[in-house]
Amino acid sequence: MKTYIYLDKTFLEKDTCTRMFTAAPFTIAKTWKQPKCPSTDDWIRKMWYIYTVEYYSAIKKNKIMSFAATWMELETLILSEVSQKEKDRYHMISLITGI
Repeated sequence: MKTYIYLDKTFLEKDTCTRMFTAAPFTIAKTWKQPKCPSTDDWIRKMWYIYTVEYYSAIKKNKIMSFAATWMELETLILSEVSQKEKDRYHMISLITGI
């Protein structure tokens, strides 16, 4: 099954496998807690915009595999940062309470 996208009067064709790449940011966003301040929400929107622009740029240049590898590395980095924040929070609580 193929779908077609019209972007700025440019015709792009994409396979169904591209849905996996657009699902990656949603997977990242699900691991995060709800943003507590507007700046975090703005940052997520900015990352989504950058991701989308780079994705369509990669399609136009036929370099989709290098694009996928870059964003998979970013997902790993973000997940490790989230887990590090949780570890830091646990250590701070244990220091404060004396556990």
